[in-house]
Amino acid sequence: MWTDQELPPFVQTALDYGQQGVDLAKSWLLSPAAWSQFILLVLAYLLARYAAKKVTPKINDFLQPKEGASGLIAELRRLAASFLPLVLPLLAYAFTGIGESVTRAAFGSGAVIAFGKRVFLVLAAQALTKHVLKDPFLRLLGKYVLMPVMVLYALGVLDPAIAKLTETTIGVGNIQFSLITVIRGVIAGSLLFWLGQWSTGQSRNYIGKQEELRPATRELATKAAEVAIFGLAFILLMNIMGINLSTLAVLGGAIGVGIGFGLQQIASNFISGIILLLEGQATVGDYVELDGGEAGTIVKMTARAAILETFDGKWIVVPNEHFITTRVINYSDSGSANRYEAPFSVSYDTDINKVPDIINAAVAKLDFVLDDPEGPDCELVGFGDSGIDFNVEFWVNGIDDGRHKYTSHVNFAIWNALKDAGIEIPYPHRVVEIKGGSLQG
Repeated sequence: MWTDQELPPFVQTALDYGQQGVDLAKSWLLSPAAWSQFILLVLAYLLARYAAKKVTPKINDFLQPKEGASGLIAELRRLAASFLPLVLPLLAYAFTGIGESVTRAAFGSGAVIAFGKRVFLVLAAQALTKHVLKDPFLRLLGKYVLMPVMVLYALGVLDPAIAKLTETTIGVGNIQFSLITVIRGVIAGSLLFWLGQWSTGQSRNYIGKQEELRPATRELATKAAEVAIFGLAFILLMNIMGINLSTLAVLGGAIGVGIGFGLQQIASNFISGIILLLEGQATVGDYVELDGGEAGTIVKMTARAAILETFDGKWIVVPNEHFITTRVINYSDSGSANRYEAPFSVSYDTDINKVPDIINAAVAKLDFVLDDPEGPDCELVGFGDSGIDFNVEFWVNGIDDGRHKYTSHVNFAIWNALKDAGIEIPYPHRVVEIKGGSLQG
C-alpha cells in the first residue's frame, strides 16, 4: 500500500480536492447562513418556474412569424424563438443573482447561493445543447466542449485547470505551444470551419438568386466570397492561437516550392478556373464538347474542375486546364437558340416541288421549333440510289444533347406529313440477274 508520501501526484491532488469538498459540505450543513442561502436558492428557482410558465407563451406568440412567412425577418424570428428553452435557467440565474446580493449584504457571504447560480448556468448550457442546437456539429461541440467547461466553472476549478494546461507545453521542432493553445486552436478552428461552410452556403444561395447577373459572374462572385470567408477565418484562427502572421513567411516559401515541384497541376487548374469565370466562355448550364470527346452540360464548376452531366445522367469531371489548353465547342450560352437537321428521302415518283412546303408547314407546327432567327428550311440535298434526299433544318431554344430530344419529334412530323400527302418514302431495291438458266416455279 502507498503512504501519503508515496501516492502519485494526480491521486494526491484528487484526494486534496475531495477533502476540500467534504470540509465545504460540512461547513454548509452546519451554518445557518448556508441554510438561508439554500432556501433563497429554492425560492429563486420556484419563482423562475412560475415566471417562465407565464412569459414563455407570450414571447413565443410574439416571435413566431405567420404560417408560411418567408424572408430574412421571418427566419430571424424563428431563430430567436428557438432559444425559448433557455428562459427558465436564465431567469433562475437572474433571480439567484438578486438573492446573492441580499445574502452578501446580510451575512457577508454567499458561497452556497453563488454555487447554485453557477449550476443554473450549467443547466442553461444543457438546454442550449439539447434543445436549441440542431446542427450535429454544434451539438457535438456543446456536448463535449461547452458542458465540461461549464461543469468545471460550477465546481470552481476552471481557473486552476486553465493554469495547468497553460503550464503544460508541447513542441514540434523548435516551435513550442502550450496545451491550452492547442485545445483553443482545435476548438476555434473547428468552429470557424463550420461557420465558413455555413457562410459560403448562405452566400451561394443569395448570389444564385440574382438573376440579373450572368451565370459566370454569379459563379465568380461565389468563389470570391468563399475565398474571402475562409481567408478571414484563417487570419482569425492565427490570432486566436497567438501566431504572428509574419512567421508564416517561411511556410509561404515552402508552399511556393511545393507548387513548383509537385502542385503544378493543382495551381494550373485553380488559375484556369478563375480565367474561365472571368471570361465567361463556358459556365454552368452550357453544353460543351471537348477535343477528348467529353460532352455534356456543365452542372458545377469547382476550384479544380468542371463537372459535366451527359444526356444519360453520367457525370464527367474535367480539369479546368482542359478548357484553356484544348479546343472546346460550346453549343449553348445560357439557353441561346441552336440549329439541328433531320434528313429524309422520297421516291423518284414524287413531285419534289411540293415537298419543301409540306415539310416546312408540318415542322413549323411543333411548339419547340422557333421562327427566329429562322423558321424550318427544307432543302434538296441530292439524288440517291433509292430515292431523292432532302434535309430540313430547324432552330430550337435548347440543346438536343442526346440527338433525340427534338429530332425524334421532327421525324414523326415528317413521316405523318408525307403519309397524309400520299408521298412514298423509298426503301432500297435490288435487281438480281441469273445467268445460264432460269428460276423454276
